[in-house]
Amino acid sequence: QVQLVESGGGLVQAGVSLRLSCAVSGRSFSSLAMGWFRQAPGKEREFVAAISRSGSNTGYADSVKGRFTISRDNAKNTVYLQMNSLKSEDTAVYYCAADLWGSGTDSDAKYDYWGQGTQVTVSS
Repeated sequence: QVQLVESGGGLVQAGVSLRLSCAVSGRSFSSLAMGWFRQAPGKEREFVAAISRSGSNTGYADSVKGRFTISRDNAKNTVYLQMNSLKSEDTAVYYCAADLWGSGTDSDAKYDYWGQGTQVTVSS
């Protein structure tokens, strides 16, 4: 069973940076493509970023492109989401997810395991 534990969320002011981490256990981390999603109150869960098994390929939602960076450290079994220039509209619960079979995608239906989420609140 793959377990994912997010951390790093919090309450911050607009314009600052925050880094989320997601620690993965239960399976060879380098065999997993990873993604970050978020869900704001009253809204559908949406794709944020994804990264391939090796880390050589990444993808981003247009709303975060140029501000957020996804990365991974396969030696530490951890995927990160560096969030810069945060905006109030980034406020959401952020989830990391593991894709067992694919290469990382913007479709949440393709992911097999999910973390419990970490709250990010950006005040303006």
